[in-house]
This record gives sequence, C-alpha cells and structure tokens, in this order.
Amino acid sequence: MARRTLFYILSFTWGLPLTLAGFACMLISLLLGGSVSLSGGYVAVRIGGGWGGFSLGIFVFLCRDADDSVLYHEKGHGIQNCIYGPFMIFLVSLPSAVRYWYRRLHRGRSFKRAYGDVWFERQATDFGKRLRADQNDKTSV
Repeated sequence: MARRTLFYILSFTWGLPLTLAGFACMLISLLLGGSVSLSGGYVAVRIGGGWGGFSLGIFVFLCRDADDSVLYHEKGHGIQNCIYGPFMIFLVSLPSAVRYWYRRLHRGRSFKRAYGDVWFERQATDFGKRLRADQNDKTSV
C-alpha cells in the first residue's frame, strides 16, 4: 500500500508532465474506440492491434493483442517516470520511441543488439518483472 501511494504521489508531482500527457492520450483513445481498465494501480488503455505498447505516467497503452509481458514492461516505464520525472521524456521516452520506429521501419534487417538490450528498456523490463512477482506473491497468500 505504501509503495502504491508513493507511486501516485511521484506520478502526480515529479512525473506530472507524462501523466498529464497520458490522460490526454487516454481521452483521445476513448474517442477512437479504445477500452480502459485498471491494472494493478495503472490505467490500461487497449486500442488497435499489432503494435505493442507505450506508457505515459500511470497510463499504459497497449494493442488489444499485447500479452502480459508487454503490459508489465510498460508498467516498468511508469516506475521510471517516478524516478526520472520531467527528464523521463529525454532519457527514456524519446529514445525508446525513436528506437522502436527505426526498428519497425527497417523490419527484416538484422540488428546487432536485441530491442531490450539498451539500458532503459532492460530497466523497464526488470521493474515490470519485480512488479509481477510482487503482485503474484500477494495474490498467492
């Protein structure tokens, strides 16, 4: 409970820029036929298919066919937003988006490093795995 409270405090103070952007994107997604649900303290927005996901603060945007590994990876980016705050956009969000789109536009090409090898993607995945493990421990008790 204390972690979730801290998550919200940081998301709505230090991480407010991306959280506000996430709220605006959620409203647009709803207008475009997206669906919204709560997922472990995050607002999960599902829309479209075949593209993966991204996160903006407490808002996680996923294609309808994204699996739990994508969900938890994007939740990891939400934790990064609490850590990096207003610097998140420059340290993680923009580099991640550029990296994603570069690789998407050059599909079929062989890359030396896997998508998740860069520090900010690996960190988001690690945070997501810890979140999943914590949530599994609490539901199994």
